Amino acid sequence: MQSNEQIHYLGKEKIPKLIFKFSIPCILSLLVSALYNIVDQIFIGNSELSALGNAATGVVFPIFIIAQAFAWCYGDGCAAYLSICQGKRDTKNAPVSIGSGITVTLLTSLILVAVFFPFKTQILTLFGASENSIGMAIDYFNIVLAFFPIFMLMNMMNSVIRADGSPTWSMASMLSGAIINIILDPVFIFGLHWGMQGAALATVIGQLVSFIISFIYFFHTKTFRLSLKHFIPNFKVFFIALKLGVSSFITQMTIVIISLACNIMLVKYGMLSHYGVDIPIAIIGIESKVFTVVINIVVGIILGCQPIISYNYGAKNYKRVKLTYRYALQATVIIGIIATLLFEFLPTHIVGMFGEPTNLPNPEDYWQFANMTFRIFLSLVTFTCIIKMTSIFFQAVGKPIHAIISSLTRDIICFIPLIIILPGKFGIEGILYAAPAADFIAMIVAVAMTIYFMKGLDKENELTDTTSPTLQASKQGLIITISREHGSSGKQIGKVVAEKLKIPFYYKEIAALAAQESGLHKAFISDINTNSPKILHDLYLSTTAVQQAVAAQEQIIRKIANQGACVIIGRAADYVLREYKNIIRIFIYAPEEYRIKRVMEVYGDTYTEAIKNIHHSDEARASYYHSISNTQWGDVHNYDILIDSSVGVEECSEIIYSFINHIKKRKVL
Repeated sequence: MQSNEQIHYLGKEKIPKLIFKFSIPCILSLLVSALYNIVDQIFIGNSELSALGNAATGVVFPIFIIAQAFAWCYGDGCAAYLSICQGKRDTKNAPVSIGSGITVTLLTSLILVAVFFPFKTQILTLFGASENSIGMAIDYFNIVLAFFPIFMLMNMMNSVIRADGSPTWSMASMLSGAIINIILDPVFIFGLHWGMQGAALATVIGQLVSFIISFIYFFHTKTFRLSLKHFIPNFKVFFIALKLGVSSFITQMTIVIISLACNIMLVKYGMLSHYGVDIPIAIIGIESKVFTVVINIVVGIILGCQPIISYNYGAKNYKRVKLTYRYALQATVIIGIIATLLFEFLPTHIVGMFGEPTNLPNPEDYWQFANMTFRIFLSLVTFTCIIKMTSIFFQAVGKPIHAIISSLTRDIICFIPLIIILPGKFGIEGILYAAPAADFIAMIVAVAMTIYFMKGLDKENELTDTTSPTLQASKQGLIITISREHGSSGKQIGKVVAEKLKIPFYYKEIAALAAQESGLHKAFISDINTNSPKILHDLYLSTTAVQQAVAAQEQIIRKIANQGACVIIGRAADYVLREYKNIIRIFIYAPEEYRIKRVMEVYGDTYTEAIKNIHHSDEARASYYHSISNTQWGDVHNYDILIDSSVGVEECSEIIYSFINHIKKRKVL
């Protein structure tokens, strides 16, 4: 885990310098990844395979994305879980999740091979292969499908390698494979005349090289060690990581859904036009590869900004958050404008890199559709880039629902219906107009959410405490953690117990102390277990800003415990300190009517408000506890004592006091 000094500079160093430092490696890594998708098509298009070869690879591409979706889901989930474990200093569960993830990735790849191989003709036809291109598509698909296990394991491992603090190794793995692919493509396609099979072999050999380099890394990991036992799937641990990778899966599968819908409509309306089927499929395949280069540059920039945004958002340094966003937005707009100019004025030159349509009967139609596609379909590519950048920005500030809305509004809610509706009126050109129309609508939504969010930052009234809490030295003895239902008087009981035992009492002080240690803001740390809907809490917890807050809080809880005997209220302290031997874990509960009455007295709530707040608070606490421990909040097996506080605060504190004295006499702990 990074030291405080290493993290604090995110709040002090000049923002352009930080963006350059973090973004360049991200951009390079993503561009290298894009090479895998482009190199084959360039060499295929410039060979005798020509446009039909490009159409064939275009229909295979979405199936690659399906495999990548699973690999990134497992890999990014395990990577996020590894980061959380690093913050918690949990060396036990990280290798379990990673080993399980590798095994599940392998099993998933074998299942995909078993499902896709018997139905390859039907699947490729569904994704747009025609009777002219189906043979080439099958030649290519047979080979790459056989290497799906290698492809998926390589992608999954690289996510973990980056999270382990070795992005250079990950980039070297990807770059080596891409270089091998570039070298072998002309040898196999032009030299040996192996056609589509040669292109596929060059691709899978490159993937194999990347896999070997990634595999070697796992003998030299930094923060975890794998052994054979870790490869036996532990689904209890793995499912925690899996939930953290769902967003990556959704993102990739969205691409598949878009490609499938788009290709189906291109086939349908291509047959009704003079372009036919092969020209639209070939051109849209080229367009998607070129667009990937542009969007990867933008994604690399905002991913580089993520740690800067996350840290300063957590520190409530909103001026730097907005300034970082502004710099990222400016860079995105510049890239979008440059791309737009190239697409509008040089589409023939761009498509020309992918060869001449020598095996098509009507090359003029090919170039006409190419120019039309780039000039219409990508006309608002600047908006597309801003939407993507905004989605990742919201992830960085722990707003997953904003990120999902921003992304899905464009890709699913708008684009899919539009490519179904518009062709009915405008023919095949309607498919092309669907993209800028979706961009325009989604841009309005993204801008509205961003403005609303930024105004919220401006309106937030910062309140700073006049006192600065410090760690209190204490005598050696028992550490008492108290979890409690809302309205059960757990905090009051804990305070009385601390007074009776003459030991320190920690409640709100935990957030304040964690803020001092980490540079994050007290209010942000204090809110991490109540700041998102239950259904999205795992996704919220996986964001960088929240991970930093969780890690800071857990670090200070351990420091408190190391001072000696004390009482700690909430914050899943019983789980954080689970390795400590001198700990008493208490859970305070009470009948709902008692708690409703208590909340009405203490907070001035109405009866209805009290019920609502009790349920909301308990759900948030349970969700937070389960998110970081994968166990149930309030489960009797997690505690030493469970007490019904309706008997009274004094009575409960006396029970705890007597129990502790009994333990001291027997020296149980």
